[in-house]
Amino acid sequence: MTDQMIVHNLTCDSLINPVGIGNISPRLSWKIQSTQDNVIQYAYQIQVFDGNTVLWDTGQVVSDQSIYIAYNGPELNSRQHCRWHVRVWLDDVSVTDWSDEAYWEMGLLHLSDWQAQWIEPEREFNPDEMQPSPFLRCVFDLEDKIISSGRIYATAHGVYELHLNGEIVGDRILAPGWTAYQHRLQYQVYDVTSILMKNTNVVGAIIGDGWWRGAVGPESMRNAWGEKLGFLLQLEINYVDGIQETIITDSSWLTATGPIVKSDPMAGETYDARLELLGWNTTHFDASDWEYVTVAPYPLDNLIAEVSSPIRCQETFKPQAIITTPSKQTVIDFGQNISGRVRFSLSGEAGETITLRHQEALEHDGNFHVETGEAGMLIGIGLPIQADHYTFKGEGIETYEPKFTTHGFRYVLVEGYTGEISEDAFTAVAIYSDITQTGTFECSHPMINQLHSNILWGQKGNFMDVPTDCPTRERAGWTGDAQVFCRTGSTLMDTETFFTKWLNDVTADQDESGRVPGMVPSFYRAAGKSHPIFSGTDGSAGWGDAIIIIPWTLYQIYGDIHILESNYESMKLWFEYVHHNTQNVNWHRKLNPMYWLNPSKRENLRILWDTNFHFGEWLEPGETMPAMLFGVFRSFIFSRPIVASAYYKHICDLMGEITTLLNKTDAINYQGLSQSIKEAYAGEFIGQDGRIQPDKQASYVRALQFDLVPQSVRSKVVGRLVDLIRANDNHLATGFLSTGFLCQILTEEGYLDVAYDVLMQDTIPSWLYPITKGATTIWEGWDTILPDGKGKGVGSHNHYSKGAVGEWMYRVIVGIEIGKPGYKHILISPRPGGGLTSAKGSYESRYGTIISEWHIEQDRFFLHITIPHNTTAEVQLPNNSAPISVGSGHHSFDCLLD
Repeated sequence: MTDQMIVHNLTCDSLINPVGIGNISPRLSWKIQSTQDNVIQYAYQIQVFDGNTVLWDTGQVVSDQSIYIAYNGPELNSRQHCRWHVRVWLDDVSVTDWSDEAYWEMGLLHLSDWQAQWIEPEREFNPDEMQPSPFLRCVFDLEDKIISSGRIYATAHGVYELHLNGEIVGDRILAPGWTAYQHRLQYQVYDVTSILMKNTNVVGAIIGDGWWRGAVGPESMRNAWGEKLGFLLQLEINYVDGIQETIITDSSWLTATGPIVKSDPMAGETYDARLELLGWNTTHFDASDWEYVTVAPYPLDNLIAEVSSPIRCQETFKPQAIITTPSKQTVIDFGQNISGRVRFSLSGEAGETITLRHQEALEHDGNFHVETGEAGMLIGIGLPIQADHYTFKGEGIETYEPKFTTHGFRYVLVEGYTGEISEDAFTAVAIYSDITQTGTFECSHPMINQLHSNILWGQKGNFMDVPTDCPTRERAGWTGDAQVFCRTGSTLMDTETFFTKWLNDVTADQDESGRVPGMVPSFYRAAGKSHPIFSGTDGSAGWGDAIIIIPWTLYQIYGDIHILESNYESMKLWFEYVHHNTQNVNWHRKLNPMYWLNPSKRENLRILWDTNFHFGEWLEPGETMPAMLFGVFRSFIFSRPIVASAYYKHICDLMGEITTLLNKTDAINYQGLSQSIKEAYAGEFIGQDGRIQPDKQASYVRALQFDLVPQSVRSKVVGRLVDLIRANDNHLATGFLSTGFLCQILTEEGYLDVAYDVLMQDTIPSWLYPITKGATTIWEGWDTILPDGKGKGVGSHNHYSKGAVGEWMYRVIVGIEIGKPGYKHILISPRPGGGLTSAKGSYESRYGTIISEWHIEQDRFFLHITIPHNTTAEVQLPNNSAPISVGSGHHSFDCLLD
């Protein structure tokens, strides 16, 4: 039996063979592969080694747990390299072979481990102007003996590319990533054993502005974390005879500027190939005219080990067409809207400059689209230039790809180049965090398939170390966008380490009162600056709630209770902030005589969240930029209690669940408070006829989703929601916060047909309308491009939040649902409709691949499923027959449709 079963896919802290971790109790997981069905792990045994020494041997542990088992051996030390393997039992006799070995390596755990000093290459300059990217190098000699290992620990103020002995080290880009640098600056660890040489070596780096001092956020603010770039490196070499040698950044390093004349994460890069420093990263280079760096006395207590997957170059795209526009522009269409950059190989005369301008769409008349953003400028939103400039050195074919910038684009305008432009010469490179795709979906409707692709590419275009709102205009880590999309995003891709890292920044940027910024990392707080609008939007309901909603969602998806434990104090602090602010009543309410004459109304308002600024539903169909701005200003005065109080109830319910799971005892009775909020909400906002004011779809969706509707009027509330949809010709009319809930609520309330009717619409406003306009990502607005092809001026073309319907596509169309956290128990309940004749979806869970595939032949429904080992499932066929319990393996079912 055990010959047919193996243990594989060993991970440590959800990463494969990580090097440089900071967790002293790393958590180990594995998957089981078997030709048998109904496999449940009976017991496991883990062994961890340091060299030939057994550090930790669990012995046989009778448990079916195969994910997130915390190391519990002797205390781990800095740099310690640990190998491990595991075997499992199916019963008290049958045991597998030991798995293949995996490993992890510890980073530098203590401040005393660091000998390196911060160095700065720049001296006097104007911080308001972009500067050339500095090159850094250090020559060092090693002893003429065998090297057993070499590790580089490095980070930067800015972003860096690491070099050693003429090679770029590793394939990560834009390291050290984007964090709340003043609190948390990640360092990276590189295994350079194979690159080191006996005798003379040279180590170096190129530094770009990055998020540290480059343009960030809606205003394209510069110098948020500092005006000077810096670099920190520690190279540790171990010889086989036990001797160690250390090379560090110090005053002996040299610096110069080279061909990267300017680099900005938003505006673009300027490169002059005539200034290239050929061989600068090799030992034979003459650096006699380079200058010494300056040592800077920065503290090291904000250094942290990297916890997420790095940013890397991903898919590439060749031009789909080279267009000559009506205004005689030369434009390349790459066919897919991405976040990334363009690589080209061209020849040109020395001094000739080619400029590439990037945009997401063309104008309605076919010309290259240049957004003006006049409405946005009213609140200080500047639109980035998104242009790269390359000056040729005139030496044959020259290949160029920017290093320290990315752009959101599908179309590229080529300017200044006099040679032939061919499709072979250009390649678009997608760039995002290197997280694995875990969800796949396809069905019989081509436009629904394209919608799924758009959702996925919206995520890829915005998950670049931080969940940004868009890859063009703002590129900010908006908390509201992230929380509404979290479950969809965590189904499509493995976001666990990505969100874990970002949540640490949310906590770091949370202030002492518990208030959470609207954008994280908060460049305003880092710079000690404020914005007349954006700074006042911190703490908005639906946005700040991300600090509770996202950990809860991750726990449901991955089954790791540690995400709740590690964020508990921050979640509690946010809830206390909200609860404290509900104790007050907005001043304008007290001007209403009914406040004083109606004691129940007065009591309701003392329970509900009636104060503070809130974004509200945000970007409902038909909203113009002026209307949105008016709503923002109005919210500063009158708040948005119908939205804020709903989220207050929601996070109260979540905190009740979380405290129970963690065995916490809080002063707040969450269950009792939740009931009080529900009663007050119904008393204030829900009429006996089931009407909610404002009488909009979002009002009903929100109240139903967060269990705010009394049972006595629930059918009326649901009926009114359906009436609003039918009256809107089966179109949705929701915004950021409620769109992702709409189809799920309709399905749960018995209106599956309405949910499908909404999904299948292809005119404004709908998910499919953008596809009719050639969209390959999710738009910010429902009508970003109007039917006549003109741009409305509201919204980017790559804004993932309204793609939150993807969650419903997996949960309902293919029917893959969480039964127990982490999909330890799975519910399979596909619900066909909308004229679909087939659908197939898969999700790569922590236990293995879940597949649900169905098709309809005449009136018969056929279902084929795959359930991963060490899990169980319950299958509900669409004919509403009794649920069927199954174990792991492949199963087939069929039934007659009603």
